[in-house]
Amino acid sequence: RLPRLHCFQQFITSHRPFDADTTFSKAITTMRFSSAIVAAAIGICATSISAFTPSRGAVARSSTVSSLTQQSPQPLTQLNQYASATAGAINLADEYAQRDVYSMEEFATQYGLQKAPGVELYSDDGSDYQLITQQPIGAGQTCLYVPSDIVISSEKAYQEFGNEIQQAEQVLVQIDQGTAARLPLFRLMVKILAEYDQGENSAFFPWLNSLPRVYYNGVSMTNDCFSCLPPYAGWLASTEKANYDSFVTALRQGYVQLQSVNDDTVTQWAYNVALTRFQEVWSPQRAKLIAPMADMLNHSAEPNCEITFDDMGNCEVTAMYDIQPGTPLTISYGDPTNPTPIFAQFGFLPADCATLFCKAMHLEPYIKELGIEFKDLLIQTESGEIAPKVWDLFLYEILVNNDPGAAEQYYVAVKCNDEATKQQYQDQYFQYTLDSMKQHVYSILSDVDTLTAKAQNYDLSTHPRVPVIVAHNNLVRDTFTMTAALLEQMG
Repeated sequence: RLPRLHCFQQFITSHRPFDADTTFSKAITTMRFSSAIVAAAIGICATSISAFTPSRGAVARSSTVSSLTQQSPQPLTQLNQYASATAGAINLADEYAQRDVYSMEEFATQYGLQKAPGVELYSDDGSDYQLITQQPIGAGQTCLYVPSDIVISSEKAYQEFGNEIQQAEQVLVQIDQGTAARLPLFRLMVKILAEYDQGENSAFFPWLNSLPRVYYNGVSMTNDCFSCLPPYAGWLASTEKANYDSFVTALRQGYVQLQSVNDDTVTQWAYNVALTRFQEVWSPQRAKLIAPMADMLNHSAEPNCEITFDDMGNCEVTAMYDIQPGTPLTISYGDPTNPTPIFAQFGFLPADCATLFCKAMHLEPYIKELGIEFKDLLIQTESGEIAPKVWDLFLYEILVNNDPGAAEQYYVAVKCNDEATKQQYQDQYFQYTLDSMKQHVYSILSDVDTLTAKAQNYDLSTHPRVPVIVAHNNLVRDTFTMTAALLEQMG
């Protein structure tokens, strides 16, 4: 998934949707298994594989996938034209190292992967990959089935590593109690590191070798990068990086035996793989899972597919409505009304995002008091129009600082959805609210220009994430410029 860095400008101007991890450096695929890969894939080298090893036994299938056909692996034209003749160990040092997507598909098919007729991996440049359908798919039809044998599960990892991972998790929670909610992600990271350590002897080597090598999300950014982002984006990105740091600190205590745990490049890659490719389930217990091939689905604000897992851990990708031939299969990576969390987690800006957070991080105490969520404090990216709750927030701050009695009444009106009382205060204090809003918008515009200029002074060879940071800041600038024009028309 994801375009290369030099393709970034083309993406911004064309708004072409791209893959989920948004690693701008995807390499071309390799066509052939080495003998060691084949051995791992078909289970010959079972003695060298960890306890959590896929099996090629009978797979439980629901009735919804009975129409899917499991075929012998067939070369895909789109992949063959970019194929190479050799396969080797996973190379993380070179961001343009080959990604062997073809062998990943063959591996998954050997273990029971099934696709609806016409569903295939597609690339138009040998760098970006996505799933598309070349035949019509009806609403409710299963597009893809991935058996639980090759689904990587945080719960299975917890069982596999037993006491070792329990001790590491105790250390992790002691470091930061907030990480207790992210233990499933920690378990996925441990599993990925363990399989990486086995190299070609890992049963999951074909999948690992198909993954991006470099990422552009918050975990991959530096403090210099954070300093070039507006407060909300910088906070989200740096928080993700801090979470990664806590994970690594806990792992380096040595409770889980991992050969590569002291290699920053490997640990960051493993964390990013887990972070950008998981799906979460809550029944029969909370877990994070990664289904090879299903993790190639791209993002859309209007997805045409959804991913589900049954109680056995089998994965199904189902069409939400009729899908026409030539259409990419897509899912949602997050709230489409607020793209900044997607930017921080995946490292890209959705081309179809319609709104942005209003950037009023300085009013966070009042946001919490009013019980407003960030996703409700939005500005339209195509018009600059401001959501009603943003006006509520700015007026409340004015009242708190100037008329506590009125602030209390307005607070009650907001909490009770008393629109009549709210309108009364909004009319009475409109000019004050408008002035405060203008001050905020012009301050953001000034800050964004300064931050962008700072980012553009960095050397791309040492700060390769500058383009995505500049793209984020430009979206903010363009949106807030329209908002400023609207506010000026109001008075």
